Amino acid sequence: MSQSGVSIHPDCVTKFNELKLNKKIKFILYKLSDDYKEIVVEEASENGDWEVFREKLVTAESINVKTKKVGKGPRYAVYDFNYDLASGEGSRSKITFIAWSPDDAGIQPKMIYASSKDALKRALNGIATEFQANDEDDIEYQSVLAKVSKGLA
Repeated sequence: MSQSGVSIHPDCVTKFNELKLNKKIKFILYKLSDDYKEIVVEEASENGDWEVFREKLVTAESINVKTKKVGKGPRYAVYDFNYDLASGEGSRSKITFIAWSPDDAGIQPKMIYASSKDALKRALNGIATEFQANDEDDIEYQSVLAKVSKGLA
């Protein structure tokens, strides 16, 4: 359980292990349930196209529990990021955890997502790298490639 009291649905770990071990799933989007009590799998996809993944983050929505208004929403994501080394020494794969919290998302969702992130990360064993993204530039392919590869791609 997280600091915010949010629990993690068992499917979150099951899908992550499928991504890690079977290598068929390329990304997983996690969200808070509409009542903000549990982290659940929103989508697990075999589509490795970065732009498809990025668009899903950018268009994510959340409901404010008090006002019932729908607005831009934070998400957690895991992406199996593959890249070639610039030195020509082959390719690498890194399971990357992304905490997406757009600057223009509501305050309530951003606070709950921020205080629940570590509980999810602890449950997902095998994350190679992680970063926080707050605007669309943070999740441009080249920007992410530089973070994940530490400049070696």
